[in-house]
Amino acid sequence: MTILITGASGFVGGRVLATALQHQMKVRPVFRTAASAKIFSCGKYDSITVPTLAADTDWSAAVANIDVVIHCAARVHVMRDEEVDSLMAFRAVNVTGTLNLAFQAASAGVKRFIFVSSVKVNGESTQLGLAYTPNDMPAPKDAYGVSKAEAEAGLRLLSQETGMEVVIIRPPLVYGPGVKGNFSSLLSWVKRGLPLPLGTVTTNRRSLVGLDNLVSLILTCIDHPKAANQTFLVSDGEDLSTADLLRRIGVALNLPVHLLPVPVCILKNILRLLGKRVIAERLLGSLRVDISKTYALLNWKPSVSVDEGLRRATQERL
Repeated sequence: MTILITGASGFVGGRVLATALQHQMKVRPVFRTAASAKIFSCGKYDSITVPTLAADTDWSAAVANIDVVIHCAARVHVMRDEEVDSLMAFRAVNVTGTLNLAFQAASAGVKRFIFVSSVKVNGESTQLGLAYTPNDMPAPKDAYGVSKAEAEAGLRLLSQETGMEVVIIRPPLVYGPGVKGNFSSLLSWVKRGLPLPLGTVTTNRRSLVGLDNLVSLILTCIDHPKAANQTFLVSDGEDLSTADLLRRIGVALNLPVHLLPVPVCILKNILRLLGKRVIAERLLGSLRVDISKTYALLNWKPSVSVDEGLRRATQERL
């Protein structure tokens, strides 16, 4: 079995590549530049350079004699998007580019296409005591989530038309060595010893997934017969409050965490007055996923605990 991995120099794709090689899988990684291919391949395997993920990208050389595609490449969610038409920019890569790859893969005889999507297809938040499931009606709130939802719909239709199996995985926030974005900000706050006004944020719950747990599920889906044409949610299996997460980051870093007991209602009002509604939702609100289907159908469980995942995120380097 030969596996094509897109985004092989990225945060998720790079770990998929490294872990697949550890398991002596036959892989063909895809890189955006020849420089990345040289850095990551080290002569260990044949790689492909594909500069763009677009409607007219030629994937014929990449998908030839491939059994499974693991599609990690994407235009990723960013806090400050400078595109004039953000949705159009996301669609061009995440929808049109993805479906072009998938169509050429199916035409070349690829048996299975694994798509790394996002929990943002489900939405941005859950009520206390509730959790998203794979069967919920999609309710994306931003351009990135909309593009992932549209790509999922297109892939399902393509699967029906061509017979190529499609597996969709929706991770929540992914953390691990080299993490960027919101989680990187949390690490920086703790490292700098800043007093954080989040000591009372103890009743919200957020699902996270360590990079190694996500990769474990992706690799499980390569050949598991029950994964075909299914959608899976994934997490570490333990949902944390914001205050608990910060304290456990402190333990992983072996640093004290200074949390001030500012009432949640005051925090929420201050952040909203500052125009930081999205940040307020992510720091103070809940977002939980139900992974019981993943457990039951694939007999898969996260092998790395939250605390071990945090230790790896703060101490390891890829």
